[in-house]
Amino acid sequence: MESKPNQPNHHGEPAALQQAGVLVITVDRLPAWMLAAYGATWVSTPALDSLAARGVLFDRVIATSPAPDQTLHDLVGQLFAAAGGWQAAVVTDDPAVAAGMAAVTAAEPTVSVRLVEAAAKTKVEEDDARTNIARLVDAAIDTLAARQHRLVWCHVGSLGVAWDAPERYRDRYIDPEDPPPQGGASVPGFAVDADTDPDRVVGVRQVFAGQVTLLDSQLARLFAAVRKGVDNASDWTVVVVGVRGLPLGLHGWVGVGGPELPYGELIHLPAIVVDAAGRMAAQRYGGLVVPADLGRTLRDWIAEAAGSQPHASAVDPLTPWQGRSLAGLFENWSVPVRDRVVVAGPDGAAIVMPAWHCLRAAGPVEPGLKPEPQRTHEQPVRLFAKPDDFFELADVANRCSDVAGPLGELLERAIAGEQRAVWGASLPDAASG
Repeated sequence: MESKPNQPNHHGEPAALQQAGVLVITVDRLPAWMLAAYGATWVSTPALDSLAARGVLFDRVIATSPAPDQTLHDLVGQLFAAAGGWQAAVVTDDPAVAAGMAAVTAAEPTVSVRLVEAAAKTKVEEDDARTNIARLVDAAIDTLAARQHRLVWCHVGSLGVAWDAPERYRDRYIDPEDPPPQGGASVPGFAVDADTDPDRVVGVRQVFAGQVTLLDSQLARLFAAVRKGVDNASDWTVVVVGVRGLPLGLHGWVGVGGPELPYGELIHLPAIVVDAAGRMAAQRYGGLVVPADLGRTLRDWIAEAAGSQPHASAVDPLTPWQGRSLAGLFENWSVPVRDRVVVAGPDGAAIVMPAWHCLRAAGPVEPGLKPEPQRTHEQPVRLFAKPDDFFELADVANRCSDVAGPLGELLERAIAGEQRAVWGASLPDAASG
């Protein structure tokens, strides 16, 4: 593959310095495995597919925590300071995100925040325009159309609030012989055990697929607004990143409210970056990436374009959990390779490697119950071979004790709060794949 590092754009200036603006879209409760670009060819997401064709798709972005506020901090925490004098806007449907921006707007008066709160609903909408995501996108389009902002962050939280897509969206995924899924717009939350009707789980996935297709259709409107509704639209960087996945029955729980064990359905995030200069279009990067990597890359791009210096809290490249720049991918397809991502949360921890996904619960997990942290040492280590076992369904810990044993000890340390030490600890030779 031939690349052209630092290729000037049509204005004759370096691409990073000439970009007209940056649009960052974050979507909570969007698992990578439900998107066509990540292999779910039964789910229709043409807008995201088209976006991926214009940029770099990151195959293995792994959240370091199941907590959405941590991932959002890693992604956008330093962008507004880096933007210097740029006018910036935040458009969100999540009150917690809007409230969390209060400190930023106080320090950076050039940042405005608009809240279009997602409503919890019991009934689906008949009209696309009345859905939560459509109302949010309308606000984001208005913000772009004002042509006052060079950094726009649009955060979507409604996938965890209501599945309000009109019936026709979910109907397209229901075969004539399938039993009808549970109706209404409420987001489900229930345990899956031997007594659970499999059709109930399938029905939830069908309904969620319809909601994802609605999301895609609304993002198509937002992408079109960038292309047509702002000055120098071709010079905008566009980024779409998931914040947290959603359990859909693969590991004992469906929907919200259950134990958040660090399986891929929760921590494997979709991410697409379309560079303003069109560098490395239609490429896939298969290495391990954390949200902070994407955040640092954007921060550096924005700081360069805005003519500002990195913020005082600049990331130390020797602390891998805080991120490293991926700018090299867009210049000559080179970037330091990660050998692990350490994931830690109240319900358990995981070490994700190129060849393995190893996890351990913080306590005994039964359907519908939270783990009990005081019994961490009694929990089995679960080990899954990557990339073959995409959904972490075949536990091979008992057959690969030379990998599972040492990694299990590291996971116990991570659960005990020693995550930083685990990032730098020696890995077993057998884990190299």
